[in-house]
Amino acid sequence: MATRGSYAKGVARREEILESALDVIGRKGYQNASLKEIAEVVGVTPAALLHYFGSKEELFTEVLRKRDEHDGLDPAGLSDTQARTAFIDVIRHNTEVPGLVTLFSRLSVDAADPEHPAHGYFLDRSARLRASIVDNFGAEERRSALDPDTLARVIQAASDGLQLQWMIDPTVDMPGIMSALIDALYPPTPAAAD
Repeated sequence: MATRGSYAKGVARREEILESALDVIGRKGYQNASLKEIAEVVGVTPAALLHYFGSKEELFTEVLRKRDEHDGLDPAGLSDTQARTAFIDVIRHNTEVPGLVTLFSRLSVDAADPEHPAHGYFLDRSARLRASIVDNFGAEERRSALDPDTLARVIQAASDGLQLQWMIDPTVDMPGIMSALIDALYPPTPAAAD
């Protein structure tokens, strides 16, 4: 039976692996980040990585969860203008970590299979993102021609689609296009526009 101290060490090692994988994938890209390289950065074997995560797919899913933690997009208590700015800031940050954007996009396609380890992650993340959009852009004043749920789906679909376009053509201005789209779909209040 594992002792409390060894459990804490295991949790710490797992966090260290995730931070290292996040860094390696962000710098080198999803295609160029091997389990061997991630393991070397942490000082373990590839087999040890799989001990902590079970499979490469599970490791990469947890890397995306860690990325979400780092992005810190928690729109609770934000005004619609603050939430919009925070959302655009995350998109702007994504342009600085192309490897993580590639990982997200590739894993999201694979996760369409209900048996894939990332399936639940993407379902949950999508639901949380849409709920935050509904909460921040669909409340009180109805400034959009779209109902809040449809507005949330359109914003999410455009954001995901722009990521794919940006991966193919890095000159695509993801934050600028998303900001313009949100303004068109959900115009700022006159006071917020000043």
